[in-house]
Amino acid sequence: MKIRFLGATKSVTGSRHIIESNQTRILLDCGLFQGRREESNRRNRNLPFDPQSIERVVLSHAHIDHSGNLPSLVKRGYQNSIYSTFATRDLCVAMLKDSAYIQEKDAEYLNKKKGPPLVEPLYDVEDVEKTLSLFRGIGYRKGFYVSADIKLTFYDAGHILGSALSIFDIKEGNRHLRLAYIVDLGRKNLPILRDPEKIKDIHFMIIESTYGNRIHQDISGVEKRLASLVNETFQAGGKIIIPAFSLGRTQEVVYWLHRLQSQKRIPEMKIFVDSPLAVDVTEIFRLHPECFDPQTNRMITLDENPFGWRNVTYIRDVKESKRLNKLDEPCVIISASGMCESGRILHHLKNNIEDPKNTILVVGFMAQDTLGRRIVQRQEKVRIFGEYHRLNARVEVFDEFSAHADRQELLEYVNYTKGSLEWVFVVHGEEEQSKALAQGIKELGIENVLVPDLGEEITV
Repeated sequence: MKIRFLGATKSVTGSRHIIESNQTRILLDCGLFQGRREESNRRNRNLPFDPQSIERVVLSHAHIDHSGNLPSLVKRGYQNSIYSTFATRDLCVAMLKDSAYIQEKDAEYLNKKKGPPLVEPLYDVEDVEKTLSLFRGIGYRKGFYVSADIKLTFYDAGHILGSALSIFDIKEGNRHLRLAYIVDLGRKNLPILRDPEKIKDIHFMIIESTYGNRIHQDISGVEKRLASLVNETFQAGGKIIIPAFSLGRTQEVVYWLHRLQSQKRIPEMKIFVDSPLAVDVTEIFRLHPECFDPQTNRMITLDENPFGWRNVTYIRDVKESKRLNKLDEPCVIISASGMCESGRILHHLKNNIEDPKNTILVVGFMAQDTLGRRIVQRQEKVRIFGEYHRLNARVEVFDEFSAHADRQELLEYVNYTKGSLEWVFVVHGEEEQSKALAQGIKELGIENVLVPDLGEEITV
């Protein structure tokens, strides 16, 4: 078996890997790389393999850094199946169409600003439609042969709705190999979704390392911290601006605010979810109770909606979004993109970042070279739409909301199956985080641990 690492190596975006066995080539994820514009454009446009040489695609989950370049793959000739869970398939309908819209709008903006040579979008809605026609849904724990000698089984990753741990049982002559693709891994005891499933008897593991050298604060304290932040900002007469991914984080934040208002621990203030994609994604959440934990399903059984109630307004229309800029009262605005690189969140930051009464609440990982990372670093001035603005607003970072396992949880997962492990490959993390996790795995007694370089190929 060969494994080739073609994305998210020593970085956190653009996941893409190829496994090859018995002359069958399977692509694991095909995500968009996100970072500096020029590098992102180059890496996303140039696939380092022939799309027509791939027999199957297996998609772990719907986040754009894992799914977002699938239409480019199809545009360049891929015509075979794309395997995912049912929830991931449904989410990709919304996510990929939204991505195509952004590609087209970005190209339109750049062409107006710079002129010839004209910029082409990576792909368009027609490419997305062709991609969606190739999806094949598979339920959790339902083994399925993607080729004569390779069986695929999805287990719940507990990361986002529909996220899967992809387990491959591979027969090579008299050998039986079990490869686990543990990217991305969720956390225990988070609301809404079930905990990650543990899998034994793994021989080869590809595992993420987003928080490979960090420990999250205990989720049990999030209600108290969030209540304090909301109350303090409300008393100051300010707004709480929350950059959040439309998929997963937005629904989780709404859930916690719902709990706090129900318990009368925060005021009855208006909450706006300003993202058309988040509206679509939230509707898809309602269709997949098979992914929910028992507590969330009990809430739904009792007709208590965990994703919206009287104080939550979901906004699609641009005019309604613009009206929020003139709103002169305390409120919560949740908007995308999660790393503050595009979308409506930029307008909300531009209009609120210089007012010390306001709070910017960061609830997710911010990659290098993003506006979100610069805000987390509390730089004195940040650039938005080409203009510098003073960062006078209060900035708070809540790692508790992270849907990624931390160092301790990752090591616990590896340790659970270490008796059978022959190799562990550490990906999807900035280099410092990946190397720290790799060292921790070695200290568990596993000798063969590798942080691969981009493009590196390993035969096992």
